[in-house]
Amino acid sequence: MSVHKNDIKKVTTHQLQNMKERGEKISMLTAYDYSMATILDAAGVDVLLVGDSASNVMAGHETTLPITLDQMIYHASSVVRGVSRAFVVVDMPFGSYQGNSSEALRSAIRIMKESGGHGIKLEGGAEIKESITRILSAGVPVMGHLGLTPQSIYKFGTYTVRAKEEAEAQKLIEDALLLQELGCFAIVLEKIPSELAKRVAEQLTIPIIGIGAGPHVDGQVLVVHDMLGINKEFKPRFLRRYADLHTIMTDAVQNYVKDVKAKDFPSEKEAY
Repeated sequence: MSVHKNDIKKVTTHQLQNMKERGEKISMLTAYDYSMATILDAAGVDVLLVGDSASNVMAGHETTLPITLDQMIYHASSVVRGVSRAFVVVDMPFGSYQGNSSEALRSAIRIMKESGGHGIKLEGGAEIKESITRILSAGVPVMGHLGLTPQSIYKFGTYTVRAKEEAEAQKLIEDALLLQELGCFAIVLEKIPSELAKRVAEQLTIPIIGIGAGPHVDGQVLVVHDMLGINKEFKPRFLRRYADLHTIMTDAVQNYVKDVKAKDFPSEKEAY
């Protein structure tokens, strides 16, 4: 049980900033439903991300692009109802903020009002500057996301490591500094070289959360279905599996089916 969990009754952007300043790492996992959120929150996770990865792990899509704003609000509201301590960040889905700052503001306000989430996350740097500015002007906390940005998968054409070349690395640093200057409270760095992530974390004063970005950042995030071993297909280098729930759940279901077929369930004690 986390000692920090007992110290903080409710995680806020202010407390996340304090965690960076005192060198305490930030834990972050995805969540998409009430039941999982209650478990993760009680276990002491600092930040729950209602990720657009729900498009993959919950709906079975190949990419994150198909999920809608209404669907994200549904998942987010389910998560918020299961949380008493963690800070809940909600991904803004593809098409809800790119290219139109007025639409971005409307989308962000809908998420905050209808889901009860505590902040939103957007992918991109200078190209979405206007959208970030508009959203922040409404008092909505914004988390940035740089490096591999899954909503741009058809632009990049691959999920390979980003910013290995100096030009792209320099652009990433400039974007990170810009996001901080605009007022973002934190940034996720996905699948970039560890040394580059370290440079960003050292240069910026706001928390930097990594996924496939090495150990030198201020916190880590993983997709919960990946780290619990529910999804066995995804095997990137950065993923550490903390359980094999796929096997446990398969065995349990097979035993249930066997007992039903054998007329062993329900027993007399399990009947009314």
